[in-house]
Amino acid sequence: MNKQIVMEKITASKVVAICRGIEPEHMLLVAHAAALGGIRLLEITFDQREEAFYYKTAKAIRLIRERGPKNLCIGAGTVMNLRQLEMAYEAGAEFILAPNINRQILARASQLGILSVPGALTPTEIAAAYDMGADIVKVFPAGLLGNAYIKAIRSPISHIPLMAVGNIDQHNFREFLDSGCISIGVGSCLMNKKLIEEERFEELTALAREFTIEER
Repeated sequence: MNKQIVMEKITASKVVAICRGIEPEHMLLVAHAAALGGIRLLEITFDQREEAFYYKTAKAIRLIRERGPKNLCIGAGTVMNLRQLEMAYEAGAEFILAPNINRQILARASQLGILSVPGALTPTEIAAAYDMGADIVKVFPAGLLGNAYIKAIRSPISHIPLMAVGNIDQHNFREFLDSGCISIGVGSCLMNKKLIEEERFEELTALAREFTIEER
């Protein structure tokens, strides 16, 4: 899938569900439950502790791409080195996200044709990431600063697509969209580990519906 189509999907669906620390055997059920609740964008994160954990992320991405809902767009999160980028690409990830800016990763993502979303906080960092080739810049941790911060920085950098991530929940996510972000990332308040571990997937679907942006 080319970057323009992925960008259109992110812009239309807006809510990226961040899946962190979820075992691959649960991810397929999680993907179906989230999709049933209206989620169309999943981010499956890399565990940075050691390379052995990288394979779980790649396995989960590949599993969902092959057997998951066809209307899901799958990204890899916390991509912080070239090895992770290559593994994500080979597994079928359609976009990558990171908490930081890495020039090498942005350059390689551009070569591979995969949409990149590095993390930044200040206007200087955001502009630098965009100048290095970022397609969208993740403002992180946006929720700690609030939507007033987004409004304040939007005026001089209104040409840069922003995704708000960090301490975003069902009570404040619309504020960040209204402030000019094209997308938001939602973690544990949606991908509730207790619900997942206890396989209460109907409740996960109901929770996903609280983040529905458009008619499905």
